[in-house]
Amino acid sequence: MTRKVTVNLGARSYDIIIGTGLLDTLGKRLDELGLGRTVLLVSDEQVWALYGERVGGVLEAAGFKVVAAVVPPGEEQKDLARAEELYDLAYGGGLDRTCPVVALGGGVVGDLAGFVAATYMRGVPLVNVPTTLLAQVDSSIGGKVAVNHPRGKNIIGAFYQPRLVLADVATLTTLPQGELLSGLAEVVKYGVIADASFFAWLEACWERVLARDTASLERVVRHCSRIKAWVVERDETEQGLRAILNYGHTVGHALEAATGYRRFSHGEAVAVGMAVAALLAERLGMLAAPEAERIRDLLVRVGLPVTIPADVDTEELLQALYRDKKVVGGRLTFVLPVNIGEVRVRRDVPEGLVRCLLEEARAGD
Repeated sequence: MTRKVTVNLGARSYDIIIGTGLLDTLGKRLDELGLGRTVLLVSDEQVWALYGERVGGVLEAAGFKVVAAVVPPGEEQKDLARAEELYDLAYGGGLDRTCPVVALGGGVVGDLAGFVAATYMRGVPLVNVPTTLLAQVDSSIGGKVAVNHPRGKNIIGAFYQPRLVLADVATLTTLPQGELLSGLAEVVKYGVIADASFFAWLEACWERVLARDTASLERVVRHCSRIKAWVVERDETEQGLRAILNYGHTVGHALEAATGYRRFSHGEAVAVGMAVAALLAERLGMLAAPEAERIRDLLVRVGLPVTIPADVDTEELLQALYRDKKVVGGRLTFVLPVNIGEVRVRRDVPEGLVRCLLEEARAGD
């Protein structure tokens, strides 16, 4: 069954279409949007091998000219040099301001393609076709697009909403188990920040999600999409409420940076960040110990990490925390749970306590 979630942003509103077999409808849906007839189809080598020819064929059958941009997989592809290559392909392929960039893949592809769409000719239509759980529940929705700078993740970017998000959950059947787990970390995040009943459902049904039960996956993607849409509608450019979506990301991004973006997937790093944030909230008297334990326990049960490797230097991790773009006036920003289903943003956490908890969260300590 196909479901629709609408992100209501006035003239920038768009639909998130959720279901199975949706890849084969992409050409028809681009037609309905009235977009230009040349498409820059951006994917990575792994996703292209699975779906590239199929999606390209669907678009060509609908009368579109396809300019393929296939990049190697990995976070290191999100940089200005790779974006410049995509600009060259777009210009050489004849894309004008009406022609869409289609992002076929996970979060890295979505960020890179979205950044190119936002900046090529001052903005061309963007269509997201996410193929990972993380992208379907989180990164493809809300308009955050960016590339990395050598000194920080997602430092160069914009808020640029897509025209459509097409989430075909059938693509999750080919997802490596590690990537499914990475996405599940973001799913757990939504329960902690906004919906206690959804968190309880995850506690009871996480095995069905990991077994890739179609109905369970569709429920997860639909539910998380609704929460993300609700938040984005109220705070599109992260002036206040949208910051709650960063739960787990303060320590998570720092851990990714401190380990060179090679040791942890994004979701794994966020899982560690969520566990540390729950512990921090407990120590500050914001969160009851049993609730903090529920968060940690669910992460452990699904197979996600909750500790910092013993060989990661605490001071280096602290430095990475202060380089994060969420730092305001030299103060660290943490999203901390007060209950499962409710969080608050804090910018007054003492550095000494943060250092202490980073040490405490080390594996084997």
